[in-house]
Amino acid sequence: MREPDQELDALAHAVIGAAIEVQRGLGPGFRESTYARALAVELARRDIQFVQEAPIQLAYKGELIGEGRIDVSVENRLIIELKAVEKLAPIHQAQVMSYLKASQQTLGLLINSNVEVLRDGIKRIILT
Repeated sequence: MREPDQELDALAHAVIGAAIEVQRGLGPGFRESTYARALAVELARRDIQFVQEAPIQLAYKGELIGEGRIDVSVENRLIIELKAVEKLAPIHQAQVMSYLKASQQTLGLLINSNVEVLRDGIKRIILT
């Protein structure tokens, strides 16, 4: 496993701070789309560049086969996958890993907002 550079790590910490602020304001129990909109507000207020529902080209054996969507792409360096589920499952982590591979990025955050304390709902995923 290769750790991200300090700049990317600092960006991830800034995004986590924004997500924690959203969680403090809303609490658990809403739909994923509600947290996505609130996170967009918080990222914009912090002058963090992002794209919601960022398109990603999907290829298989060198052939373009379609397009996927990343919940939030931050400064084209960090992938954020948002969930509002009872418990994160291994498939959620696999989804982030697939997005990292497809986008050739190295760091993703899997954030589940359906928890009392957001720290318990964040998984940091590094492309290995």
